[in-house]
Amino acid sequence: MEATVRKEYPRPQFQRNDWLNLNGEWNFQFDHQNAGEKEGWYKKTDLNQNIIVPFTYETKASGIHEETFCPYVWYQKSVDVPKEFAGERVILHFQGADYVTKVWVNGIFAGEHQGGYTAFSFDITNYINEEKENNLVVKIEDSLSEHQPRGKQRWIDKNFGCWYVQTTGIWQTVWLEFLHETHIHSVKTTPDVDNESVEFEYKLVHVGQQQNLTLKTAITFDGQLVKDFSLQVDREQASMKVSLASEIHEWKVMQWSPEHPHLYDVEFTLYDEGQELDRVQSYFGMRKISIQNGNILLNNVPIYQKLLLDQGYWEESHLTPPSEEAIILDIEKTLEMGFNGVRKHMKVEDQRFLYWADKKGLLVWSEMAASYAFSDDAVQQFTEEWLEVVRQQYNHPSIITWTPFNESWGVKNIFINEKQQKFTEGIYHLTKAIDSMRPVIVNDGWEHTVSDIITLHDYVEYGDEFLNRYRDKEKVVGNDIAFNKFKHAMAQGYEYTGQPIIISEYGGIAFTSEDGWGYGDQVKNEKEFLDRYASITEAIMSLDYICGFCYTQITDVQQEVNGLLTEDRKPKVDLSKINEINRNKPVSV
Repeated sequence: MEATVRKEYPRPQFQRNDWLNLNGEWNFQFDHQNAGEKEGWYKKTDLNQNIIVPFTYETKASGIHEETFCPYVWYQKSVDVPKEFAGERVILHFQGADYVTKVWVNGIFAGEHQGGYTAFSFDITNYINEEKENNLVVKIEDSLSEHQPRGKQRWIDKNFGCWYVQTTGIWQTVWLEFLHETHIHSVKTTPDVDNESVEFEYKLVHVGQQQNLTLKTAITFDGQLVKDFSLQVDREQASMKVSLASEIHEWKVMQWSPEHPHLYDVEFTLYDEGQELDRVQSYFGMRKISIQNGNILLNNVPIYQKLLLDQGYWEESHLTPPSEEAIILDIEKTLEMGFNGVRKHMKVEDQRFLYWADKKGLLVWSEMAASYAFSDDAVQQFTEEWLEVVRQQYNHPSIITWTPFNESWGVKNIFINEKQQKFTEGIYHLTKAIDSMRPVIVNDGWEHTVSDIITLHDYVEYGDEFLNRYRDKEKVVGNDIAFNKFKHAMAQGYEYTGQPIIISEYGGIAFTSEDGWGYGDQVKNEKEFLDRYASITEAIMSLDYICGFCYTQITDVQQEVNGLLTEDRKPKVDLSKINEINRNKPVSV
């Protein structure tokens, strides 16, 4: 295997030139008895195995492929800091590591992070020796706890139902970044389509005595300058809202949509008395999501969502996309089949996936990985990690919906339990406090509390049965009709208030020749598959009060074999025929 895998820049919406990819071969060791810290493994350079980062030890791509759970694992890599970066701050970034990460540099403890699905970093400057090779050691602690956000990771020693082999350790890119001590930490970008403007909220790391910092922002579209401006900054935070409609921008402000995924490039440059301290490349999309009269509107026009459930698993590498090409292939296959978006299920997806969704015009529902127990610890862990997910993914125009909960997982008594209901209300309002512009679905599937969209899951097999159940909207949303094993649309104490309605899981059709399972009876051939797919999908599309659907699912995942593609991305049916059925309902209504 190549020395470096996943070579692309890992954070494309906030990109700098000075960085070093640490993916590739590392030393590795299991620590079943948790003896490593006591025995000083953080000083070792001779761990007893090799692993290919960023693939977890459970995967074939890692070179280990051991599926037995181990709660403590260690990584070691020798790292040189390139001489051209001498004197700069050295930041160690992890795009994802599950679940508790501890870092030592040259035997000195450098920091700890908890959470399996968010990016995080450590400033390791004070521990680096620029004159020689540095010993970087990482310990990952994981568990099988149901109180820990884990998504589709199993918590027993074998796969069951729709839960799969666990993910332990580093599962996304690891990299170094080299910065001036005063630099741009982040920029929150908020488009305002109605007023043809965009707001930037800047956060700086401001160190030292600089009093004359200037922050320049330059916006371009298709290589042509649209707007540039400068701010004098003397503190850690600043903001600016600017109009894109000007004499410079002679054409209409270009909006982002699936049909026309227009993106504006933007460059942020920080100066101290004319000397450049930092330069960041980014982009944004002018896109608005709103709700009106039971419809979801994109840029003030109702849109019919045709989504695919996408769990983001690969045969050789599980949750980690094996390559940039693999990411692009999944998106292109989704669009080829006539879907306009995905519900990223139980996974916080790789930043490169969101970048390509932005570029290609794929709508995305961003969903949190569930925990499966309700406790004070579960509430705290879930809340902290989810809010960081929202902050980190906020700028992506492709994300149009936040989905923190699914099917009452982690809040199994939400139908009647007031504490669990209040938890989902709290997450709803906290999400809105960070992002007021996107709808939030707090319990996708059933038993909704304060959701902006009412979503229903139902794996009924044929259209006539679906229409018999769902033809009378008021009986469904009024809890007079149960569905999907006696579930109801609303939790007790909550009433439907006119929200849009989407069937956000259905289908799941599998073939009889496959090992594993799907939903309902298995089909024998392509004709049976397409007849059933058309029957249920066309029934959903025939009901005017339903404004979208999400079919289960894009690919097989381990024992769940109900994908439109196999796990290695081979089509099971003629994809153009899926597209033809999907076209029966226009996207804009």
